[in-house]
Parts: sequence; C-alpha cells; structure tokens
Amino acid sequence: MIHARIAGTGSYLPGEPVSNHDLVQRGIDTSDEWVATRTGIRFRHLASAETGASDLALIAAQRAIESAGCEAGDIDLIIVATSTPDYIFPSTAALLQSKLGIRNGGAAFDVQAVCSGFVYALTVAEKFIRSGANKRALVVGAEVFSRILDWSDRGTCVLFGDGAGAVVIEASETPGIIATALHADGSHHPILCVPGGVASGQVIGDPFLRMDGQAVFKFAVKVLGDVANEVLDSAGVEAASVDWLIPHQANIRIIQATAKRLGMPMDKVITTVEKHGNTSAASIPLALDLAVRDGRIQRGHRIVIEGVGGGFTWGAALIEF
Repeated sequence: MIHARIAGTGSYLPGEPVSNHDLVQRGIDTSDEWVATRTGIRFRHLASAETGASDLALIAAQRAIESAGCEAGDIDLIIVATSTPDYIFPSTAALLQSKLGIRNGGAAFDVQAVCSGFVYALTVAEKFIRSGANKRALVVGAEVFSRILDWSDRGTCVLFGDGAGAVVIEASETPGIIATALHADGSHHPILCVPGGVASGQVIGDPFLRMDGQAVFKFAVKVLGDVANEVLDSAGVEAASVDWLIPHQANIRIIQATAKRLGMPMDKVITTVEKHGNTSAASIPLALDLAVRDGRIQRGHRIVIEGVGGGFTWGAALIEF
C-alpha cells in the first residue's frame, strides 16, 4: 500500500515584525493591551507593495525542499492554498512552479478554502500520492492578507498578517498522513467574507475583509473540536496519545477553547499567533515548521492539524511525523 509522509518543512515571514504599538503609531485606533488580551496577537508581518503570494511561497518552498533533501525538479505536483493570489490567473502554483525553475512539470494548481486551505491542499495532495499518480508533492499555504484589509476597521485589521509555509510530502511504505476530514457549509458565508470582485476593470462590491467576530468564534470552537475528534475516531486513536495539536492560528482564545474540548493541555499545543497573527492558509505550516526546527516535533510524533475559515470551510488531519 502506498502512503504519504511529510519529508520536509519550510516557512517564511516577510520584513520586520510589526507590533501592536507600531499600529497605534500608524494611526490605528487600538492598543497593545486591547489586541493582546482579546487575541493573543502581539506582532504580524506585512509584505511590501511589490511582493506577491508567489514570492512568499517561493522562499518557504525552497526551505521545505532543502529540508526534504530533494531538488525542485523532483517535485511532480504543486498545490498552493491561498485566498490572495498574485493574479486572477495563472494560478499562484503555476507562478511558483516557474520561479522554482521547473519546466514541463506535473500538475500545479491553487486551492481556495481560506484559513482551512492548507488542510484542504494537504488532503488533496495525499490522495494524489496514495493513488500512485504522483511521488512527491509540494504543498504551500501563502497569503498577503494585508492587501484585503480595511485599515480603518480596527476589529479586523489588527488580526491578520502575511506569510507562507510549505511541506514536501512523499510516497512512503509506512503511514504518515493517517486520517483526514474536510467539510464546508456555504450558508455561513456572511459572517466572514470579502464580498467584492472585479468586472470590466472596476471593483464590484466591497473588496475588504468583513467579519462578525463573535459569530466566527462560536462557530470555530464547535467545528474545530468536532473535526479533530472525527479524524481521531476514524483512525481509532485517543486524544491522549497525540503528541501535538497544531490549530489554525487565528485567536488564542479559540485555540484554548478547542484544546479544552479535546482534553489536551496547552503545553501540547503549538501556538505562534503571538508572533504573526492570523496568516490564513499559511498559519498551520508556519507553526509546523517552527516546531520542527526548534526540536519540539520529532519523527514518530503524532500531530493533529486543524483549520476553519470563511466559506465556511473546516478540516483536520492526523499525521505521524
């Protein structure tokens, strides 16, 4: 039987960290105390005007490829999870493929599931590898959310940041990605969305992120707990035997509530939200890479990753690293 295992990880955050105090200095009507106590966020990174999602993805991908001990030319599938692509088309994945110098390569495409995007993309890539169609996939979450923020809306602009995270997954004889679950319910789209678009060269509707924070909080805590239990039940694994939980890094209170529902102590939860805020599809692979590189996550550890995002979408995966 063919399995899929994570062979390498990488991540990238652009520029210098921007603190809550820095936002106040820029004229945002907020404070460090207000943001930190409600969300756990103290810093975020903001890409320069000329930097696109594919640029962030490139550096994270190169680091993941190096970590995996392979070459870019060995990659035969690229999936990029992003809600902030460089262009309408071609896909950010195709642009990344070009920047990696891969010619006549395998499939390259984007997945748009907002903050659940990395879990969606990893799940799709795992199916390709287990089918035998591909041997080595590059899965990336890359976002420049600063482009879709209304900087006059203090309830949202302080929450998000830019960044990218990546993994290389390979065909393996031993299990790696053990169980996955994906869900969506489009009826909840009004509570978190960017209700605009482009037509005839003009912005139609509202091009900025809009969110009902309380509604999102309640929904997120419920579905994150449910979907984590779903993958554990599918694999016949108890939560107590999981070494690490890596939730989407949106809000420390959501993370704490989810861990409590699963009966997992916070010292088994990887949190990076303080350092980079909500980076949407990039947040899970950013946290994964940090914990791999600082030595907390070791080969053989069991990990649950989970995300929830606008759509609404949500999903989880049980991984043996």
